[in-house]
Amino acid sequence: MATVKDFSVEEKLTAVLALQKIDSKIDDIKTLKGELPMEVKDLEDEIEGLQTRINNIDAEINSINSFIETKVNAKKEAQLLIKKYEKQQDNVKNNREFEAINKEMEMQELEVRLNDKHVKDATFEQKDRMNARLKTEEKIKDIEDALKLKRAELERISADTEKEEAVLAVKSETAKSKVDPRLLSAYERIRKSYRNGLAVVPILRDSCGGCFNVIPPQRQSEIRQHKKIIVCEHCGRILVDIDLNDKVNIANSKATA
Repeated sequence: MATVKDFSVEEKLTAVLALQKIDSKIDDIKTLKGELPMEVKDLEDEIEGLQTRINNIDAEINSINSFIETKVNAKKEAQLLIKKYEKQQDNVKNNREFEAINKEMEMQELEVRLNDKHVKDATFEQKDRMNARLKTEEKIKDIEDALKLKRAELERISADTEKEEAVLAVKSETAKSKVDPRLLSAYERIRKSYRNGLAVVPILRDSCGGCFNVIPPQRQSEIRQHKKIIVCEHCGRILVDIDLNDKVNIANSKATA
């Protein structure tokens, strides 16, 4: 049974070229989806962040409500003390007692006014927090509407391409198993270096199909001979001749390496 090292350079090139064409098909599907997956995730994260903000605002509102309740009760207690002191004034025996009670009444009246101010300020802050909550809810609603559209668009594209993408993923793994390990390592490294994912490219109009720099005639002749794997001296991509490129058809390719 043959091993990878027994295969010819042409067979190795055919295998890695087939892998490239499969991966390029997968890349095309990802391009079709565009940045939709990322946009959906960003919107989901934004909604989660805004929901956390609402939870924090709710906690602040509850704290303010507790504060207001405390101050309202404190005001009531002060008012009860004022009534108590008013009754005591009717039974004072001298001016000293009268002044003492009067001073206590003044302190409780001050307490009433102070609690009123605290309640007023807290109520203003409460309304401010409620407005912030309302605006956040409106923002969430807007984002949810946008997210719904993005999800629907992504689901539509995914539904159209899901089967093809699954088949291509299997084909890609199968094709990888047929590529010389060192060549596969180079292929994957080169793919990561370029946004378009092209690691294996044909010569087009006497130029590299990746960076479009001119390939000298002698170099082109060497590439057509399939005696060694040649990379572009400008971009480092693996080069194949146009005949081999046209020969490899991933739809019915049975090439091995």
